[in-house]
Parts: sequence; structure tokens; C-alpha cells
Amino acid sequence: MKNVWVIARNELRRIFVSPLAWSVLAVVQLILGFVFINLLIDYARNAELGGQFSGVAEYIGGALYGFATIILLLVMPLMTMRLFSEERRSGSLTLLLSAPTSLIEIVLGKFLGLVGFMLALIVLLAAMPLSLLPGTGLDLGRIAAGLLGLFLMMLAFGAAGLFVSSLTREPTLAAVVGFGLLLLVWLIQIVSYQDIPFAEVFGYLSLIGHYDDLSRGLFDTSDVAYYLLFTAFFLWLTVQRLDLERN
Repeated sequence: MKNVWVIARNELRRIFVSPLAWSVLAVVQLILGFVFINLLIDYARNAELGGQFSGVAEYIGGALYGFATIILLLVMPLMTMRLFSEERRSGSLTLLLSAPTSLIEIVLGKFLGLVGFMLALIVLLAAMPLSLLPGTGLDLGRIAAGLLGLFLMMLAFGAAGLFVSSLTREPTLAAVVGFGLLLLVWLIQIVSYQDIPFAEVFGYLSLIGHYDDLSRGLFDTSDVAYYLLFTAFFLWLTVQRLDLERN
């Protein structure tokens, strides 16, 4: 387990040494900050006109986090594209695979380093709605459910991107293929609306379908289990891919 934390710490340091991580955090905060301010203005304008809302957390937090899912779909492939592909291109992956460390430790270490970046994103995403807490009756449970959904979704995005990065030596290709894979699993929910066999199965496999329930404050263990199984599956695929290379 010690090796996992050493790899994770080194990976996290590598992520934040890169200007890409800081650029991503800045751009995400800028875009979502713009959306947040517009939601506030819209909420205040409609409140003055006598509009009825179910709550600040639902109207502002729900809409903000719903928009954040789209941003994260674009961002996470950028953050995962270099995890293995850049090391393969530079030749350092060969040294890493020859080290006295198991492949599971290598993959988990890389992934946990990426999770550190995800937590930084979660803090930024939590800060905007929570800034309204002193002046509003904010539903913290609703905000927490939305953040949990976003974090679980990022775990799934990160694991899939990590696997794609292990397939190639070109980071740009890894980003494009990773985005395509995530978009496919995201949009598969459309098939569930069709009158075809196994439509419910396609609906269950969709990434966004499970987030919708959590964003509405409906905590279901099946939604959490889906994201954890999705994450574990792609981490396992990454281990298998590296095992082929080591052998």
C-alpha cells in the first residue's frame, strides 16, 4: 500500500506542476462562475416578479451542477490523456513497469493522484452555492447529493480516461478517444427511450441517468454502485492492458 501512496503523491505533484491543471481549474471556475451569476440574476428577477421556485438549492445548485457535468465531460479526458501515454512516449513507462511494484499499485497510484485533482474541482464547485448560505435557507442535503453525484461521475470519467491513455503513446489521441468513449456511454440513454428489446438495460448503462437521480436529492445505492462498478471495471481493464505490455 505504501507504493500506492508514493505513486499517487508523485502523480499529484506532476499534475499540478503542469500548467494544464491550473488552466483547467481557472477555465472551469470562470465558466461556472458566469453561469452561477446568471442563475442568481435570473432567480432574483423572477422572485421580484412573484415567480415560484422550489428552492435556491434546486434552482441554482441543480442547474449549476447539471451544466458542470457537460464541462467535466470535456475536461476529464484532457486530464487523463497524459497519465500513461506520455510516459510511454518518453520511455519512462518501461522503467515503471520493470520496478518491483505490482500493476494494481501502479494503476491505483496513478488514479488516486488524479482523484486529488478531482477533489480540488469539487471544492471549487461547492464554494459557489455555499457562498449563499449566510443569506438563504440553503438545502445542504441537496447540494451534498449533487456534489456526490459529480464526484462519482468524475471517478468514472477518470477511470475510463486512464484506460484509454494506457492504449496509446499520443496524449492528443487519448483525449479524443476518451471523450468519444465517455460521450457514447453518456448518450446511450437515448436508446432507452426507444421501443426496443433491453431498452431498460441501455438506460441503466448510461452515465447521466444515474446522476439525474442524485442531483434531485434521491440517494439510491444502485446509482452509487453503478459508478463504483464502472470505475472498478475500467481500472481492471487498465491493469490487464499493462499486464500485456509487461509480458
